[in-house]
Amino acid sequence: MNGLRAVLVCVMIACVTALSPAPPADAAARPGWSDVPLPATAPPASVADVAARGPDEAWATGSESAAEGSRPLLLRWNGRTWNRDTGFPGAAEPGSLRTVRFVGEEMWIFRHRAGVGEILRRSAPGPDGSVTWSVVTVPRILWTYQDFVAVPGAAWVVGEDSTGLKVLRFDGSGWSEQRTPDGVLFLMGITARSATDAWAWADTTSGTAVLHWDGTSWKDAEVPLPANANVHTMLLEPAGRITVGGSQYTDGVGRTYLMTRSGGTWRTVFPTALGDAHTAEMVRGPDGALWFPMRSDRAFQSKYARVDGPRVTFTYGPARENAIEVKPQALTRAGAALLALGTAEIYGSKPNLMSERLGGRP
Repeated sequence: MNGLRAVLVCVMIACVTALSPAPPADAAARPGWSDVPLPATAPPASVADVAARGPDEAWATGSESAAEGSRPLLLRWNGRTWNRDTGFPGAAEPGSLRTVRFVGEEMWIFRHRAGVGEILRRSAPGPDGSVTWSVVTVPRILWTYQDFVAVPGAAWVVGEDSTGLKVLRFDGSGWSEQRTPDGVLFLMGITARSATDAWAWADTTSGTAVLHWDGTSWKDAEVPLPANANVHTMLLEPAGRITVGGSQYTDGVGRTYLMTRSGGTWRTVFPTALGDAHTAEMVRGPDGALWFPMRSDRAFQSKYARVDGPRVTFTYGPARENAIEVKPQALTRAGAALLALGTAEIYGSKPNLMSERLGGRP
């Protein structure tokens, strides 16, 4: 009798289990933004750029307050924590670090110091893990250093001086000054896939245009941008895909547009939910969607847009007590996660650095 009762109880449990709704398979891996502590810095501090080689290596650049004005700031992510790096030449001298790029096994950073532009080069680790730093000085002092990009075999620095636009190219051994098409006033940004495949977005006498370097010369790429539009950023993606983000202005009102080229055809969409969001920090996330920070409607939390085809959704970073403004300034993909850095302004204090990580499966 006891044996029969045990069998009946087991059958009842099995039936209840079968009829009960199963929890979502990804419940434990559901993504969420979390706060990642940063080393102490002297506020006000700022973030200029962040780039990741993989889940266990990312670098963030910027500056912090110092008696002489500002001091360069370099942080490294090891997959678990951010740590400060002060091993580069001139780490204690006035200045700031800006764009960071990976060039083969090396890591290159553009630095601004006492009006001079420099490229800091960090070598690949040796067998014992040691690295060396070297400095490449930009041959001209510019009033404005607009942007920097580096790939194996080439690097570009763009900006302006008293004579106008300057496009400077480094080929590993020396510098050359490059011409741009007639009518180009200045370059707002530059990116590259290789030494013979670089792209820039420019302000010209006839409006915004996209330029292409084919290894021989800069030419108008004849990208069919929307009328009265500007460009915030360009993503050069695998398999030749290119994604452009920017704003179009009509009667003084802006709206965000996204353009994608695949197979030689450009497609443009105007996601209504984005309003006039700025897409300068747009990245392709590990889930294949486009991600970028945007102006938040919550004073104490950051906000991120996720664009997957026609669908636009939003997520928020962790709540920060007493925050007046939480502003992500740089975003990158680090393996299966996203890393964001920026500043959190707390009531009655100067802006402090903050870092957020989106884990799980976006």
